[in-house]
Amino acid sequence: MFEGLSEKLERSFKLLKGHGHITEINVAETLKEVRKALLDADVSYKIAKDFTNTIKEKALGQKILTSVSPGQLMVKIVHDEIADLMGSESVDINLKGNPAVILISGLQGSGKTTFSAKLANYIKSKKGRNPLLVAGDVYRPAAIDQLKVLGDQINVKVFSEEENKNPVKIAKNAVSHAKEFGFNVVIIDTAGRLAIDKEMMKEITDIKESINPQETLFVVDSMTGQDAVNTAKAFNDQLDFDGVILTKLDGDTRGGAAITIKSVVNKPIKFVGIGEKMDALDVFHPRRMADRILGMGDIVSLVEKAQEQFDAEEARKLQKKIAKNQFNFNDFLNQIKQIKKMGNVKDLMGMIPGMGKSLKNLDIDDDAFKGIEAIIYSMTNEERENPKLLNGGRRRRIANGSGSDIQEVNQLIKQFAETQKMMKMMTGGKGKNLMKMMGQANNMKRGFKGK
Repeated sequence: MFEGLSEKLERSFKLLKGHGHITEINVAETLKEVRKALLDADVSYKIAKDFTNTIKEKALGQKILTSVSPGQLMVKIVHDEIADLMGSESVDINLKGNPAVILISGLQGSGKTTFSAKLANYIKSKKGRNPLLVAGDVYRPAAIDQLKVLGDQINVKVFSEEENKNPVKIAKNAVSHAKEFGFNVVIIDTAGRLAIDKEMMKEITDIKESINPQETLFVVDSMTGQDAVNTAKAFNDQLDFDGVILTKLDGDTRGGAAITIKSVVNKPIKFVGIGEKMDALDVFHPRRMADRILGMGDIVSLVEKAQEQFDAEEARKLQKKIAKNQFNFNDFLNQIKQIKKMGNVKDLMGMIPGMGKSLKNLDIDDDAFKGIEAIIYSMTNEERENPKLLNGGRRRRIANGSGSDIQEVNQLIKQFAETQKMMKMMTGGKGKNLMKMMGQANNMKRGFKGK
């Protein structure tokens, strides 16, 4: 995510390395490179120029502290300005009303239908609501079937009237259906349209006027760069939407849309799509995104994802097993499952400060644990529970069963034994203090949830 932009910005800051203070000359060199990095990321020339002019004014007005180098100060100023450009703070979705009605708009192929289902899953799992998905795309072949398939995946009902070709009536009927059957959120997926298509733009405006939604969201493919910004402006002029959704942010994204769309339409980015899975949807946090753009990672989001999968009771049981040196391959499998639920492995690793650059040329996909899982699943349950049983003959059988080399099986078993030892050490001596801290952190987490 934003690897190219991050690398170019890092190079520009190096121009200040070795300087004792900021001058008009050295800051001009740095900002010339910053502006080039932004233009390469498909930020418009005007915004890039205004952005660097603002940074220049702030940088030249700063006094350098003895503990802060000019390069560090410039990183801080650029970070804050990027965050402000993207909206500074996250903006939550408006779910007031019974039902709360959310209208989804966007271009053809932007990922509206997939986002609609992801949003329903988010509202159901994170907000505790009972959403109803509405199939309002009467033009695209199989659009209704696609929404139904996605609805089945997340166990959310889908309202459709396949003989009705009037999207305005479908939307109104869906809201009435929701009121009658106790759905407290209605998410209306609409047909993709072009900004220049006056007839289709009028249709979605008519839908909005007929149902008066709490939220009108504009979905845009972040990979289209500055075109996405221009399209957002055209839609906003016609529809006056409430927020932007950036999809495919995990793809080959240069970053221009994420950085500039807020300043052009003056509407917040509310969510970003980061994969195809139904839980691959993140609330957009401008300051955290600025951290990632500048290669600082995003440890807060990483912790939040881990906490979502955290089970206090299971953790206590696991701690007892570790203390008794009973941690086994079944426990290891459970830990892998929890990590996989958190999202794409490469994206997760990129949230760790300092890891972004080292991951640039690594190909880490969602099947990163596939080989390990195949080896473990080729063991009998008795072998997983008691790894000491794994003699030479059993290892050869496991290698054949998992399609692995005997060396790969041996390596996994060796690494697992080392992990057992490390975990055992964590429960004694200094490790007890760490376990105590983890327990205190969990108590704090429960306390915050209760407020």
